[in-house]
Amino acid sequence: MFNIILIFVFLLLGIVLQNVRKFPVLSAYKILNKIVVTVCLPAIVLYYIPKLVWSNELLYPIGAAWIGFVVAFLLFYFLGKKWGWSNKLIGCLVLTAGLGNTSFLGYPIISALYGEAGLKIAILVDQPGTVVVLSTLGIFVATYFSKDNLNPMQMLVRVFKFPPFVFFIIACLLNVFSISINENLQIILKSLGSIMAPLALTSVGLQLRFERKSQHWRFLGFGLLYKLILTPALIYVLYVMILGQKSSMIGVVLMETAMASNITASILAASYGLKPRLASMMIGYGIPLSFISLIFWYFVAQYSAV
Repeated sequence: MFNIILIFVFLLLGIVLQNVRKFPVLSAYKILNKIVVTVCLPAIVLYYIPKLVWSNELLYPIGAAWIGFVVAFLLFYFLGKKWGWSNKLIGCLVLTAGLGNTSFLGYPIISALYGEAGLKIAILVDQPGTVVVLSTLGIFVATYFSKDNLNPMQMLVRVFKFPPFVFFIIACLLNVFSISINENLQIILKSLGSIMAPLALTSVGLQLRFERKSQHWRFLGFGLLYKLILTPALIYVLYVMILGQKSSMIGVVLMETAMASNITASILAASYGLKPRLASMMIGYGIPLSFISLIFWYFVAQYSAV
């Protein structure tokens, strides 16, 4: 519950700072974005990935994030080309609708509803799922749909210069060769990762505008419809109806896929010039609306555990 309250506290802080005279809003949120992408996210990756122990059952929680993102790419790319959307708009929707807030929002909700056992599953959805997708496919999407006209080699170079991806490779090597990170360093990594959400939420608040005549309302509707309704529906149909999986684990996975948009994905979209205003709206409007839709998906999740 405390983490959920903090979400609104830091969003509000960013909104308040917008209205402080002479406060450097533009430079402030860019600096926060930089810290999130180059420091906090790499720390999270390096802290969690080396600890993972593989088993076939992990495919369900891990696969949910990958499925949601790939389908988002196919859907919004198709709609964008059909209706003549800009590349920036397509990229923004893929990133913000394709990835959920499976940690800062997901962890406290899952912990409250399912206890420690549920939290362990939520970490699997988040770390090798959401975080890895963001650090790999996410950076490819951001690079591909950005305003820069890059050839494949330039895109590849940019991906390998993206700090979370670099540390993801390092973390995987540590995992494969069973190399443990020094305990003191682990404490530092965990501390750096813990400040990601407050910084990211403040950045989103600095960019959030409540505009009645915004040109983004239609696209906001598309993004939130996919993120809050279609993604969990897709996972339910695939996991429960087609594969016949009914367990508390699947219930947790379903709830995690129903979370609002990923904050760091919004930061990534803004950093690459992919409709920053729409990206912040996906967070600002998506989080409160998700509390309504999550009630529905909780009852569906309960049924899927029977």
